[in-house]
Amino acid sequence: MLQLANMLLTPVRAAVRDPELAVLVLPGGTDFSYRPFSRVQGSALRMYPFTASIQMRFGTRVRVRQAQYRVYGWNGGQASPMPHARAALDRLAADYPGVPIAVIGHSMGGRIAAQLGDDERVTDILALAPWWQFADWRQIHPGARVRAVHGEADTVTRARRTAKGIAELAARGLDAEYLAVPDGGHPMLDHIGLWQGSALRFVADALAADRRSVAGTTA
Repeated sequence: MLQLANMLLTPVRAAVRDPELAVLVLPGGTDFSYRPFSRVQGSALRMYPFTASIQMRFGTRVRVRQAQYRVYGWNGGQASPMPHARAALDRLAADYPGVPIAVIGHSMGGRIAAQLGDDERVTDILALAPWWQFADWRQIHPGARVRAVHGEADTVTRARRTAKGIAELAARGLDAEYLAVPDGGHPMLDHIGLWQGSALRFVADALAADRRSVAGTTA
């Protein structure tokens, strides 16, 4: 398992230098914890199939990286994962200048994705069972395309809040859509084809949109 983690955390070096899309995958965490984040903890392991399947499906058209944080928890106003997530975004943008960046986050990673959405280099956001608090979605810039998927049986994060956030974004004029997963739980271990397929369709749609000029305008 550690070998798989190392492979997925290492940027893919392919013959094509300039991909059409860069993807940053954001694992979940918990509300309060200073335990060091591990690349083999459950929340990280849960996202490796998403990371791997996107790279395998789209090949050299995309570059996919899975983020790591210093600690496992959000930790209130400290927002502990955010500096590390922003650094990962900066590295991706520096490695592939002008290339649109899509972010995919699960649970706490969905909250991180929304907060990264204030950066116009982020063109596409997919929130999977996001832990949205204090209307995090309001930080997303108006040019972003936003998709959210949430299980109706989730007892950890609130599907209704996610639906409310997407409705508010759509009312503001953003390209925002919500997909409910019937009987879906928080770990995304049910309806696997639906969860996984949603991520693959999200990336396919991002590739279909020509957003290079938008991504290239931000310093």
